[in-house]
Amino acid sequence: MKNLNPLFLTLALNTTAITTQAAESTIPQQKQVSGYYQYQAGDVQITALLDGTNFMSPKLFQNLPEKEIHDILKKYAADQAKGVQTSVNAFLVNTSHSLVLVDSGAATCFGTHLGSVLSNLKASGHKPEQVDTILLTHLHPDHVCGISQNGIANFPNAMVYVSNDEANYWLNPKQASKLPKDKQAGYLGTVEKIKQAIAPYQAKQRFKTYQLGDQVQGFKVMNTAGHTPGHFSYALKTKDETVVFIGDIVHSHTVQFDKPETAIDYDIDPKKAVQTRLKQFKDYAKNGQTIAAPHLPFPGIGHIYSADDQRYQWIPIHFKD
Repeated sequence: MKNLNPLFLTLALNTTAITTQAAESTIPQQKQVSGYYQYQAGDVQITALLDGTNFMSPKLFQNLPEKEIHDILKKYAADQAKGVQTSVNAFLVNTSHSLVLVDSGAATCFGTHLGSVLSNLKASGHKPEQVDTILLTHLHPDHVCGISQNGIANFPNAMVYVSNDEANYWLNPKQASKLPKDKQAGYLGTVEKIKQAIAPYQAKQRFKTYQLGDQVQGFKVMNTAGHTPGHFSYALKTKDETVVFIGDIVHSHTVQFDKPETAIDYDIDPKKAVQTRLKQFKDYAKNGQTIAAPHLPFPGIGHIYSADDQRYQWIPIHFKD
Protein backbone atom coordinates (compact mmCIF):
# COMPACT_ATOMS: atom_id res chain seq x y z
CA MET A 1 0.00 0.00 0.00
CA LYS A 2 1.27 3.42 -0.93
CA ASN A 3 1.81 5.96 1.82
CA LEU A 4 -1.12 8.43 2.12
CA ASN A 5 -0.42 12.10 1.59
CA PRO A 6 -0.29 13.70 5.07
CA LEU A 7 -2.20 16.78 3.79
CA PHE A 8 -4.95 14.59 2.30
CA LEU A 9 -5.24 12.65 5.57
CA THR A 10 -5.54 15.87 7.58
CA LEU A 11 -8.29 17.25 5.29
CA ALA A 12 -10.18 13.97 5.40
CA LEU A 13 -10.12 13.88 9.20
CA ASN A 14 -11.19 17.51 9.47
CA THR A 15 -14.04 16.99 7.00
CA THR A 16 -15.25 13.99 9.00
CA ALA A 17 -15.16 16.06 12.19
CA ILE A 18 -17.14 18.91 10.59
CA THR A 19 -19.74 16.52 9.18
CA THR A 20 -20.13 14.75 12.53
CA GLN A 21 -20.45 18.07 14.37
CA ALA A 22 -23.09 19.33 11.92
CA ALA A 23 -25.08 16.12 12.28
CA GLU A 24 -25.04 16.36 16.06
CA SER A 25 -26.05 20.08 16.29
CA THR A 26 -29.65 21.25 15.83
CA ILE A 27 -31.05 24.63 14.81
CA PRO A 28 -33.79 25.61 17.25
CA GLN A 29 -37.23 26.34 15.83
CA GLN A 30 -38.61 29.81 16.42
CA LYS A 31 -41.94 30.87 17.91
CA GLN A 32 -44.71 32.16 15.68
CA VAL A 33 -44.65 35.89 14.96
CA SER A 34 -46.96 38.23 16.87
CA GLY A 35 -50.53 38.04 15.63
CA TYR A 36 -51.20 41.41 14.07
CA TYR A 37 -51.58 42.62 10.50
CA GLN A 38 -51.98 46.20 9.31
CA TYR A 39 -54.31 46.87 6.40
CA GLN A 40 -54.62 50.30 4.81
CA ALA A 41 -58.14 51.19 3.69
CA GLY A 42 -57.78 54.60 2.08
CA ASP A 43 -56.98 57.03 4.88
CA VAL A 44 -57.88 54.52 7.59
CA GLN A 45 -55.50 51.94 9.05
CA ILE A 46 -57.00 48.68 10.30
CA THR A 47 -54.89 46.44 12.50
CA ALA A 48 -56.19 42.88 12.66
CA LEU A 49 -55.47 41.32 16.06
CA LEU A 50 -55.38 37.57 16.56
CA ASP A 51 -56.87 36.31 19.82
CA GLY A 52 -56.06 32.69 18.98
CA THR A 53 -57.35 29.73 17.02
CA ASN A 54 -60.10 27.34 18.01
CA PHE A 55 -61.47 24.03 16.76
CA MET A 56 -65.17 23.29 16.26
CA SER A 57 -66.80 19.89 16.04
CA PRO A 58 -68.30 19.19 12.58
CA LYS A 59 -71.43 18.14 14.47
CA LEU A 60 -72.09 21.79 15.36
CA PHE A 61 -73.18 22.47 11.77
CA GLN A 62 -76.88 21.81 11.44
CA ASN A 63 -78.78 19.70 8.89
CA LEU A 64 -75.67 18.69 6.99
CA PRO A 65 -74.34 15.10 6.93
CA GLU A 66 -70.95 14.82 8.60
CA LYS A 67 -69.51 13.08 5.53
CA GLU A 68 -70.48 16.05 3.37
CA ILE A 69 -68.81 18.39 5.85
CA HIS A 70 -65.59 16.35 5.71
CA ASP A 71 -65.73 16.32 1.92
CA ILE A 72 -65.89 20.12 1.93
CA LEU A 73 -63.03 20.33 4.41
CA LYS A 74 -60.96 17.94 2.33
CA LYS A 75 -61.48 20.10 -0.75
CA TYR A 76 -60.03 23.05 1.15
CA ALA A 77 -57.17 20.94 2.59
CA ALA A 78 -58.74 21.60 5.98
CA ASP A 79 -59.79 18.09 7.01
CA GLN A 80 -58.31 18.23 10.49
CA ALA A 81 -58.51 15.56 13.17
CA LYS A 82 -59.08 18.21 15.83
CA GLY A 83 -62.14 19.60 14.06
CA VAL A 84 -62.99 22.62 11.94
CA GLN A 85 -60.40 25.31 12.65
CA THR A 86 -61.60 28.85 13.19
CA SER A 87 -59.85 32.04 14.21
CA VAL A 88 -60.88 34.53 16.85
CA ASN A 89 -59.98 38.01 15.61
CA ALA A 90 -60.54 41.60 16.69
CA PHE A 91 -59.87 44.78 14.72
CA LEU A 92 -58.26 48.05 15.77
CA VAL A 93 -59.28 50.94 13.53
CA ASN A 94 -57.27 54.16 13.40
CA THR A 95 -59.49 56.81 11.77
CA SER A 96 -56.80 59.48 12.52
CA HIS A 97 -59.09 61.16 15.05
CA SER A 98 -60.17 58.05 16.98
CA LEU A 99 -58.82 54.60 17.84
CA VAL A 100 -61.69 52.11 17.71
CA LEU A 101 -61.56 48.45 18.75
CA VAL A 102 -64.19 46.22 17.10
CA ASP A 103 -64.72 43.20 19.37
CA SER A 104 -62.11 42.24 21.93
CA GLY A 105 -61.50 38.49 22.04
CA ALA A 106 -62.09 36.00 24.82
CA ALA A 107 -59.41 36.87 27.41
CA THR A 108 -59.53 33.92 29.85
CA CYS A 109 -63.19 33.00 29.26
CA PHE A 110 -62.33 29.95 27.11
CA GLY A 111 -58.95 28.77 28.32
CA THR A 112 -55.33 29.51 27.48
CA HIS A 113 -55.53 28.89 23.71
CA LEU A 114 -57.31 32.25 23.32
CA GLY A 115 -56.78 35.63 24.92
CA SER A 116 -53.99 37.26 22.89
CA VAL A 117 -55.74 40.41 21.65
CA LEU A 118 -54.24 42.65 24.33
CA SER A 119 -50.66 41.39 23.91
CA ASN A 120 -50.92 41.57 20.11
CA LEU A 121 -52.32 45.10 20.33
CA LYS A 122 -49.24 46.12 22.30
CA ALA A 123 -46.95 44.26 19.90
CA SER A 124 -48.49 46.24 17.03
CA GLY A 125 -47.19 49.48 18.58
CA HIS A 126 -50.43 50.66 20.18
CA LYS A 127 -51.28 51.25 23.82
CA PRO A 128 -54.53 50.13 25.47
CA GLU A 129 -55.11 53.60 26.92
CA GLN A 130 -55.17 55.04 23.38
CA VAL A 131 -58.38 53.16 22.56
CA ASP A 132 -61.30 55.55 23.00
CA THR A 133 -64.13 53.46 21.54
CA ILE A 134 -65.04 49.76 21.65
CA LEU A 135 -67.75 48.48 19.30
CA LEU A 136 -69.11 45.05 20.17
CA THR A 137 -70.96 43.16 17.46
CA HIS A 138 -72.66 41.15 20.21
CA LEU A 139 -72.06 40.01 23.78
CA HIS A 140 -70.87 36.43 23.42
CA PRO A 141 -67.82 35.92 25.68
CA ASP A 142 -65.34 35.52 22.81
CA HIS A 143 -66.18 39.10 21.80
CA VAL A 144 -66.69 40.87 25.13
CA CYS A 145 -64.46 39.17 27.72
CA GLY A 146 -61.33 40.85 26.35
CA ILE A 147 -62.39 44.32 27.47
CA SER A 148 -61.42 43.65 31.10
CA GLN A 149 -59.49 41.34 33.39
CA ASN A 150 -60.16 40.58 37.08
CA GLY A 151 -62.54 43.50 37.41
CA ILE A 152 -60.17 46.04 35.83
CA ALA A 153 -60.79 47.68 32.45
CA ASN A 154 -58.14 46.75 29.87
CA PHE A 155 -59.00 49.94 27.96
CA PRO A 156 -59.50 52.54 30.70
CA ASN A 157 -60.31 55.46 28.39
CA ALA A 158 -62.74 53.64 26.10
CA MET A 159 -66.49 53.95 25.80
CA VAL A 160 -68.08 50.55 25.10
CA TYR A 161 -71.02 50.31 22.70
CA VAL A 162 -73.44 47.49 21.94
CA SER A 163 -76.96 47.46 20.48
CA ASN A 164 -79.90 48.10 22.77
CA ASP A 165 -81.51 44.84 21.62
CA GLU A 166 -78.39 42.86 22.59
CA ALA A 167 -78.12 44.48 26.01
CA ASN A 168 -81.79 43.82 26.70
CA TYR A 169 -81.47 40.14 25.81
CA TRP A 170 -78.47 39.41 28.05
CA LEU A 171 -78.90 41.93 30.85
CA ASN A 172 -82.65 41.78 31.46
CA PRO A 173 -83.12 39.68 34.63
CA LYS A 174 -86.50 38.43 33.36
CA GLN A 175 -85.05 36.93 30.18
CA ALA A 176 -83.90 33.61 31.66
CA SER A 177 -87.42 32.62 32.67
CA LYS A 178 -88.58 33.04 29.05
CA LEU A 179 -86.17 30.38 27.81
CA PRO A 180 -86.70 26.60 27.74
CA LYS A 181 -85.46 25.03 30.97
CA ASP A 182 -82.65 23.13 29.22
CA LYS A 183 -81.26 26.46 27.91
CA GLN A 184 -81.37 28.44 31.13
CA ALA A 185 -78.16 27.23 32.77
CA GLY A 186 -76.04 27.94 29.68
CA TYR A 187 -77.67 31.35 29.29
CA LEU A 188 -77.00 32.30 32.92
CA GLY A 189 -73.39 31.15 32.67
CA THR A 190 -72.89 33.42 29.67
CA VAL A 191 -74.62 36.30 31.43
CA GLU A 192 -72.22 36.00 34.36
CA LYS A 193 -69.20 36.33 32.06
CA ILE A 194 -70.75 39.31 30.30
CA LYS A 195 -71.49 41.09 33.57
CA GLN A 196 -67.95 40.60 34.83
CA ALA A 197 -66.52 41.98 31.58
CA ILE A 198 -68.63 45.12 31.39
CA ALA A 199 -68.75 45.95 35.14
CA PRO A 200 -65.65 48.23 35.20
CA TYR A 201 -67.11 50.28 32.34
CA GLN A 202 -70.59 50.49 33.83
CA ALA A 203 -69.07 51.73 37.10
CA LYS A 204 -67.64 54.73 35.23
CA GLN A 205 -70.63 55.28 32.92
CA ARG A 206 -68.62 54.01 29.97
CA PHE A 207 -71.10 51.43 28.72
CA LYS A 208 -73.66 52.69 26.19
CA THR A 209 -76.25 51.23 23.84
CA TYR A 210 -77.42 52.40 20.42
CA GLN A 211 -80.35 51.74 18.10
CA LEU A 212 -80.71 51.13 14.37
CA GLY A 213 -80.09 54.36 12.51
CA ASP A 214 -77.41 55.62 14.88
CA GLN A 215 -73.77 56.17 13.98
CA VAL A 216 -70.84 55.70 16.34
CA GLN A 217 -67.54 57.44 15.52
CA GLY A 218 -68.44 57.41 11.83
CA PHE A 219 -69.41 53.72 11.81
CA LYS A 220 -72.86 52.90 10.46
CA VAL A 221 -74.61 50.29 12.61
CA MET A 222 -76.33 47.46 10.71
CA ASN A 223 -78.86 45.06 12.19
CA THR A 224 -77.64 41.52 11.40
CA ALA A 225 -79.59 39.67 14.07
CA GLY A 226 -80.00 35.90 14.19
CA HIS A 227 -76.78 34.67 15.69
CA THR A 228 -77.93 36.65 18.72
CA PRO A 229 -81.09 38.78 18.99
CA GLY A 230 -79.15 42.06 19.00
CA HIS A 231 -76.25 41.15 16.73
CA PHE A 232 -75.07 44.18 14.72
CA SER A 233 -72.38 44.73 12.10
CA TYR A 234 -70.51 47.98 11.45
CA ALA A 235 -69.80 49.67 8.11
CA LEU A 236 -67.07 52.28 7.75
CA LYS A 237 -66.77 54.23 4.51
CA THR A 238 -63.25 55.37 3.65
CA LYS A 239 -62.17 57.41 0.63
CA ASP A 240 -61.31 54.24 -1.31
CA GLU A 241 -63.63 51.52 -0.05
CA THR A 242 -66.28 50.49 2.45
CA VAL A 243 -65.18 48.10 5.18
CA VAL A 244 -67.82 46.02 6.97
CA PHE A 245 -67.03 44.42 10.31
CA ILE A 246 -69.49 41.57 10.03
CA GLY A 247 -69.28 39.85 13.42
CA ASP A 248 -70.60 36.30 13.62
CA ILE A 249 -72.80 36.06 10.56
CA VAL A 250 -70.38 33.29 9.50
CA HIS A 251 -68.10 30.90 11.43
CA SER A 252 -66.39 28.87 8.70
CA HIS A 253 -64.68 29.90 5.45
CA THR A 254 -65.23 26.36 4.18
CA VAL A 255 -68.55 24.82 5.24
CA GLN A 256 -70.66 27.98 5.40
CA PHE A 257 -69.35 29.36 2.11
CA ASP A 258 -70.06 26.17 0.20
CA LYS A 259 -73.30 25.70 2.14
CA PRO A 260 -74.38 29.18 3.32
CA GLU A 261 -77.81 27.82 4.27
CA THR A 262 -76.16 25.82 7.08
CA ALA A 263 -76.65 27.15 10.60
CA ILE A 264 -74.38 26.41 13.55
CA ASP A 265 -75.41 25.44 17.08
CA TYR A 266 -74.05 28.75 18.42
CA ASP A 267 -76.89 30.58 16.63
CA ILE A 268 -79.69 31.56 19.01
CA ASP A 269 -82.15 31.85 16.11
CA PRO A 270 -80.74 29.51 13.41
CA LYS A 271 -83.41 30.31 10.81
CA LYS A 272 -82.88 34.04 11.10
CA ALA A 273 -79.10 33.62 11.19
CA VAL A 274 -79.24 31.82 7.82
CA GLN A 275 -81.53 34.48 6.33
CA THR A 276 -79.13 37.19 7.48
CA ARG A 277 -76.08 35.41 6.05
CA LEU A 278 -77.74 34.81 2.67
CA LYS A 279 -78.86 38.44 2.44
CA GLN A 280 -75.52 39.90 3.50
CA PHE A 281 -73.40 37.53 1.41
CA LYS A 282 -75.40 38.43 -1.69
CA ASP A 283 -74.90 42.14 -1.02
CA TYR A 284 -71.16 41.82 -0.34
CA ALA A 285 -70.59 39.66 -3.42
CA LYS A 286 -72.46 42.14 -5.61
CA ASN A 287 -71.05 45.40 -4.24
CA GLY A 288 -67.50 44.35 -3.31
CA GLN A 289 -67.22 45.68 0.23
CA THR A 290 -64.08 44.77 2.13
CA ILE A 291 -65.01 42.33 4.90
CA ALA A 292 -63.44 42.08 8.36
CA ALA A 293 -64.58 38.89 10.07
CA PRO A 294 -63.77 37.63 13.58
CA HIS A 295 -64.01 33.93 12.71
CA LEU A 296 -62.42 33.67 9.28
CA PRO A 297 -58.71 32.77 8.93
CA PHE A 298 -56.45 35.47 10.34
CA PRO A 299 -56.23 38.32 9.49
CA GLY A 300 -59.88 37.81 8.57
CA ILE A 301 -59.91 40.59 5.96
CA GLY A 302 -60.96 39.97 2.37
CA HIS A 303 -63.87 39.83 -0.05
CA ILE A 304 -66.81 37.56 -0.78
CA TYR A 305 -67.28 36.22 -4.31
CA SER A 306 -70.11 34.32 -5.95
CA ALA A 307 -70.76 33.27 -9.52
CA ASP A 308 -74.38 32.28 -8.92
CA ASP A 309 -75.61 33.87 -5.64
CA GLN A 310 -75.88 30.36 -4.18
CA ARG A 311 -72.35 29.26 -3.39
CA TYR A 312 -69.72 31.66 -2.19
CA GLN A 313 -65.97 31.90 -1.94
CA TRP A 314 -63.78 33.72 0.59
CA ILE A 315 -61.05 35.75 -1.14
CA PRO A 316 -58.47 36.82 1.47
CA ILE A 317 -56.47 39.99 0.95
CA HIS A 318 -52.95 39.74 -0.40
CA PHE A 319 -50.04 40.75 1.79
CA LYS A 320 -48.99 44.37 1.25
CA ASP A 321 -45.72 45.81 2.48
